[in-house]
Amino acid sequence: ARLQALPSGNLQKLVDTVVQEIFELTGYDRAMAYKFHDDDHGEVISEITKPGLEPYLGLHYPATDIPQAARFLFMKNKVRMICDCNAKPVKVYQDGKLALDLTLCGSTLRAPHSCHLQYMENMDSIASLVMAVVINEGEDEDDSSAVEQQQQQQQQQQPKRKRLWGLVVCHNTTPRFVPFPLRYACEFLMQVFAIHVNKEFELENQIQEKNILRTQTLLCDMLMRDAPLGIVTQSPNIMDLVKCDGAALLYNDKFWRLGLTPTEAQMRDIVVWLAEYHMDSTGLSTDSLYDAGFPGALALSDAVCGMAAVRITSKDMLFWFRTHTAAEVRWGGAKHDPSDKDDGRRMH
Repeated sequence: ARLQALPSGNLQKLVDTVVQEIFELTGYDRAMAYKFHDDDHGEVISEITKPGLEPYLGLHYPATDIPQAARFLFMKNKVRMICDCNAKPVKVYQDGKLALDLTLCGSTLRAPHSCHLQYMENMDSIASLVMAVVINEGEDEDDSSAVEQQQQQQQQQQPKRKRLWGLVVCHNTTPRFVPFPLRYACEFLMQVFAIHVNKEFELENQIQEKNILRTQTLLCDMLMRDAPLGIVTQSPNIMDLVKCDGAALLYNDKFWRLGLTPTEAQMRDIVVWLAEYHMDSTGLSTDSLYDAGFPGALALSDAVCGMAAVRITSKDMLFWFRTHTAAEVRWGGAKHDPSDKDDGRRMH
């Protein structure tokens, strides 16, 4: 009921509410929401604890903390309960007549992996309850064309692609068992929560589309004036099109620069580099010129890091630049060696 009553447009409030619901529903000492980033590392974005426990809110954890094999299982088994991590595992003996080895991957009775037991010990946790938040990989738009709608109808028989958005995790400092009806209720709550997360992404996409339309309209208005120099000499200008720290126009082998940009000599080096390595494309967008392979990236110092470049003609171009963005990331758990890669087979 709380989720249904929430207004749209506030994903953090949505996450905080579902964590509060799970905390009250299950009675664990700690409940938190764990979100996966694009590089698969995780971050605790919401948390509620009983008094006296160390907070984990805001901590980031390497992708290897939850291996791919474990993530695959969460896509199939949405709820994972460990009643007592100190309990002695029970051996399972297989009938020798069976052609294939038994697997308990889909069983709720499966004993936790030794690496996960160590993980829980580091957290002073004895019992845990983990619930997967699985969302749709892509949502269809309501305002699509008739052809697109027909294609969508033809594809309705095919299951939508899913992805693991994150986990809602509960921990307890003493052994704790959650009966099946309550676990089922938690799984249903996660399904409702995932629907709301999908709706938030749909709303975000709609806002982005409106911004793109506004940008296109603004650009057309600019080009109606003293084109093309009007887009840098008049107001609004090309810096108003996108969020940036600087912009530039290359026209008739001359540069017009606005805001924070590389020097003209550095700009010409960028143009030569684009002509050599990206001539087949209409432009380039990168968060880091260094990562993109631009040889002169280090000489740009901290002034410029990211760049978007668009070709107007084969010789004329538009540029947008962004500076470095400093961010402090708090990592939880033990330090990980960069060479410690996920082999895709370990599971919790």
